[in-house]
Amino acid sequence: MENKYKWDLTKIFKTEEEFNSIFEEVKNLTEEIITYKGIILKNSSNLLKVLELDTRLDLLIERLYVYSFLGYYDNMADVKFQEYKERVLSSVNDVSSKTSFITPELLSSNYDVILKYIKENKKLKKYELMLERTFRYKSHVLSEKEEKILSDIGDITRVPKSTFDELNNVDSSFGKVKDEDGNSIILTHANYGMLLSSRNRNVRKSVFDKMYKFYSNHINTISSLYIGKIKTDCTISKIRKYDNVLDMMLFPDNVNSSLYEALIKVTGNNIKYLKDFYDFKGKCLGYKLHMYDLYVNTSKHPERKVTYEETKKIINEALKPLGEDYLNKFNHLLNNRCVDVYPKDKKRSGAYQWGTYGYEPYVSLNFDGTMDSVSTLAHEMGHAMHTYYSNSNQDYLYASYPIFLAEIASTVNEILLSEYLYNKTNNKDEKEYYLIEFLDRFKATVYRQVMFSEFENIVHKKYEDNESLTKDMLCDIYFDLNKKYYDNAVVVDDTIKYEWARVPHFYTSFYVYKYATGFISALLIADRLLHTKDFKNKYIKFLSSGEVMFPLDLLKSIDIDLTNEETLKKAFSIFNEKLKELKQLERCDIDGN
Repeated sequence: MENKYKWDLTKIFKTEEEFNSIFEEVKNLTEEIITYKGIILKNSSNLLKVLELDTRLDLLIERLYVYSFLGYYDNMADVKFQEYKERVLSSVNDVSSKTSFITPELLSSNYDVILKYIKENKKLKKYELMLERTFRYKSHVLSEKEEKILSDIGDITRVPKSTFDELNNVDSSFGKVKDEDGNSIILTHANYGMLLSSRNRNVRKSVFDKMYKFYSNHINTISSLYIGKIKTDCTISKIRKYDNVLDMMLFPDNVNSSLYEALIKVTGNNIKYLKDFYDFKGKCLGYKLHMYDLYVNTSKHPERKVTYEETKKIINEALKPLGEDYLNKFNHLLNNRCVDVYPKDKKRSGAYQWGTYGYEPYVSLNFDGTMDSVSTLAHEMGHAMHTYYSNSNQDYLYASYPIFLAEIASTVNEILLSEYLYNKTNNKDEKEYYLIEFLDRFKATVYRQVMFSEFENIVHKKYEDNESLTKDMLCDIYFDLNKKYYDNAVVVDDTIKYEWARVPHFYTSFYVYKYATGFISALLIADRLLHTKDFKNKYIKFLSSGEVMFPLDLLKSIDIDLTNEETLKKAFSIFNEKLKELKQLERCDIDGN
């Protein structure tokens, strides 16, 4: 592999000596911070010094952490980076423990004291927003002694998730299935999605049945783990004086539960479009769909292969609505050894973007020449460009954008790519292929994630209302939701009631709704980039803003108001418009031949 297709991590650390010197600096900074324990708020100078030391410490640890893990993921058999990774993790735990006094000590005072110090010392001004956000938690942060107790039992509270991860990723065995060519292969999490979208219905049914046989066989264990996770979160939310788990999880982003509830309501009111889509797919295939038929692309368009160099040209054309400045920076990253392109032995699977402040972000691919790989590059480079703009325009304190916004830039790129490919071709089969891909992605990221969100909301409320949760209750709730979303258009197989048991995101409570709000935001942004003059300038400013505002406020600055139900409805109207375009192509083979 040519070097230009491999990333260059020496940009972060040129030598091992440099790497080791940062560890030494981390140690010294930590020891210096400890000397301020009990006197942080003695005067404005002490407060400033602690904030400066702590910020520098965070920045250095991030640099060590990202470098070590990128090197490890590049070759997971590399002993040197295995040791680096473990060394960094040990250092993170040590620093976290030794500096845990800072937040409780800050919050032991009134915010008026902080404001007074900011007026006295102009250098504290840049920390004002950070301090203001810290003090939002004042009523939810306990005494130093109590916080230490919660910290000490942290490993215990993570048991449900860690045990599920072990069962789901290490101890799971789904058996063998036959692929489209009749070859016997081992079914895994990695190939399940691909096999479930096979054009051979026997393959789809076989992998569906095999997968959920495992979860039905382990439903008692998994139910116990998930109920344990719910109980843990409910207990912690009470200890921290939140009204409920939902409010606790929404608090960091300053999101009101009314948005969560509105998302579920508006999605429920627009389920008819989803059912119309599956009616269409069923007519194309010549039979009523079952749950294992949902992911097949019914277009007859054959899989297209492209080179990596062709892929870069395609994406450059697709992203022209983002403007010259965006594309110049985009191509700088592509051509400056920030992307590790091809699969290789011991390299981590999948694709991701990661970076550390002060250095260009990195993207890892496992490019295989499929159109899915083209979409993946556009997606991951969307993340990279968000990071690049944010880091270039914000101080380290405010450069890291929140998870609520994290999938927007990447999804905007995917949607622009889809629109470009659709409009570029005159082949009706190919047009149908891109429309179905878009509608399937909308279904997976909006309808499906909102259904997950509704499931979480129901089961948490039941426990918070003192109802006993059981495996049968969890399965019945999930099955009823599937009937709500698919019944009449699809045969809702009884087996689907076990699907909730394989969703790892449920062990991070009330997280998945962010996928839906992110996709909706991206869809509306892409629509405006294509149809509204100069909107790109607003969008670039959005990408450059880091976390200088809470997510909803930042979106409002580019005219995306997720608290307005009309905004949510607009996304579903776009889904319906695309579905109408699909129907007008009339490329289905109704007889299924």
